[in-house]
Amino acid sequence: MRKITILFAFILSTSFFTSCKNGGDAAKKINQENIDNAKSRDLEIEKGTASISFDKSEYDFGTVNEGDIVETVFKVTNTGKTDLVITNAQATCGCTIPVWPKAPIKPGETGDIEVKFNTNGKPNRQQKSVTLTTNTESGREILTIKGMVTPKANQ
Repeated sequence: MRKITILFAFILSTSFFTSCKNGGDAAKKINQENIDNAKSRDLEIEKGTASISFDKSEYDFGTVNEGDIVETVFKVTNTGKTDLVITNAQATCGCTIPVWPKAPIKPGETGDIEVKFNTNGKPNRQQKSVTLTTNTESGREILTIKGMVTPKANQ
């Protein structure tokens, strides 16, 4: 029984040591393109996150009649050291439509976020928000439009 145990241990250890030699030199398996991509990514990360500033974060459209379409433009400036990317702009309801720049905004450059609000069926005091999904430190920014909508006269 002891001979069988020793034989089994010998076979097991032999197969373990020979299996490690099949891989070859690990340095030959490194893809130089992956190393270059990682270096450029690390340089971008060291710059920090993008920073964003607005000419206004809230727009008061005053008093309008129900059925009017209110439009405004928010100017956005990249005040960071890396490209600003806005991946999404989501309004609080379907009556508010945001249009945002899809291309990255370079440091120091500006872009426009256009917002249209259809007041049809939205009488009285209104406040709508547009949430931007960005690559800033907070990850999201909020723009607001508000005002009074005079209801249509009942017929």
